[in-house]
Amino acid sequence: MVNASTPAGSESSRPAPSTPQQRLDTLPSMQQRTGSNARGGHDSGGLPKGEGSASDASQLPARKALVQDLNFFYGSFQALKNINLPVYDKRITALIGPSGCGKSTLLRCFNRMHDLYRDSRYEGRILLSPEGVNLIGPEMDPIAARLRVGMVFQKPNPFPKSIFENVAYGPRLRGMSKKSDLEAEVEKALRGAALWEETKDRLQSNAMKLSGGQQQRVCIARALATTPEVVLFDEPTSALDPIATQRIEELMRELCERMTIVVVTHNMHQASRVSHFTAFMYLGELVEFNPTSKVFQNPDKKLTEDYITGRFG
Repeated sequence: MVNASTPAGSESSRPAPSTPQQRLDTLPSMQQRTGSNARGGHDSGGLPKGEGSASDASQLPARKALVQDLNFFYGSFQALKNINLPVYDKRITALIGPSGCGKSTLLRCFNRMHDLYRDSRYEGRILLSPEGVNLIGPEMDPIAARLRVGMVFQKPNPFPKSIFENVAYGPRLRGMSKKSDLEAEVEKALRGAALWEETKDRLQSNAMKLSGGQQQRVCIARALATTPEVVLFDEPTSALDPIATQRIEELMRELCERMTIVVVTHNMHQASRVSHFTAFMYLGELVEFNPTSKVFQNPDKKLTEDYITGRFG
């Protein structure tokens, strides 16, 4: 970046930046990139720059969540830097970027997973509609946040229990104990995860004995059983074969008809296939957020284009 002592006009004599880091240094500030105002909102009806003008804001879905001026620290290391991002209701938002860019860190802020580790610290807000509760505020119970915002991890992680007990975990946590109610909720969640027909005759079998793709769908069913408003997917198909990957992607498209989904993926083809909106992150910053078709066909930022075309990352 230009040093404060640099004489006026000397920047124009510099050679054009050639590396991703140099190009990032020449990007506008976060407020310029996203249209943030001093209070952490956005111009153009809350749309990040490049998504649209205030005149077409009414054509967008309602917001389910809004990230405002979010900073996150692991001890003294700042992993996220002034993130401002809308998450639209009943749509899939993909978070993309090279390893270490902060996309999984951002994802885990939504359901307070960082609270499980010492020396983590949030600044800013993540507001969840309709009441506008701050998910990372001290008044928000992390368990309550995780019931409203479910999560599916990169590697299938079913509990070493039966399929039934895996899925019944959430309803039990909510206080449900009647057997018939639990059975109904388990069936509903397994149907929602497109796994009921494959497991209905072996619900008492150990979930660890299922295939990798089936284990991941058990984890999805376990998340659905808490009736979440938002489901987070952290590279959910990276450990799966192509057939299982296709099933998970189809399931995500079905689920977004009734809930909001945020997915982290390194697979550019997957992001372009399943998501409605895409956020590109680099070195802890949000570089660009736009409808997925625009990000992949006509991105606003040169850095975004370089990443999705494989010039780095």
